[in-house]
Amino acid sequence: MAIRFFPKEVDFFSQFEKAGSNTIEAANILVELFERFENIDDHIKRIHDIEHANDDLTHEVMQQLGQTFVTPIDREDIHALASSLDDVLDLLWAAGDRVALFKVTQGRPGATALARSLQENTIVVHRAMQELRRKKYAAALESCIEINRLENAADELFRKEIAALFTQEKDPILIIKWKEILEHLELATDKCEDVANTIESVILKYA
Repeated sequence: MAIRFFPKEVDFFSQFEKAGSNTIEAANILVELFERFENIDDHIKRIHDIEHANDDLTHEVMQQLGQTFVTPIDREDIHALASSLDDVLDLLWAAGDRVALFKVTQGRPGATALARSLQENTIVVHRAMQELRRKKYAAALESCIEINRLENAADELFRKEIAALFTQEKDPILIIKWKEILEHLELATDKCEDVANTIESVILKYA
């Protein structure tokens, strides 16, 4: 029987792309929930199942990172990409989970707009990961610029919706509930920007 002296090469980029696909799928479900506010528990369960599967994927990446001698990019960048992608999905799920936890039964247009912005950002993040894998560095940098633009737009949506929440909503309990939901959505877009920053760092090292 042959003895393997070197571990099998790990395709970290495929794992990043899978994590990106997971965030898109979860974001699609969250937008559907915010648009309709029907079958809330079912939507949250579907997002939670994706989030749980992505946790397993992230754990696998970290485990393989510790066992792999040669990596396609720096170890700290692999760790940062895996962690940030996982954080996006964790925060996305947390936003949805609070809808169920707080028994929110009616949506807000501003919150839906913020969820759609996050949805769009997950699509661009996934595209950037594909471009990085294919070493299409110029295209990847353009995607990173788009991620940053979307994050800035999400910040503005967040500010406007928080202002509207405090000036228009009369129920203080509902204000508290929606403020926390909105904060999780906004933080998720921040994590998308973290992914973009790491991709830019990788390109500076290897382009």
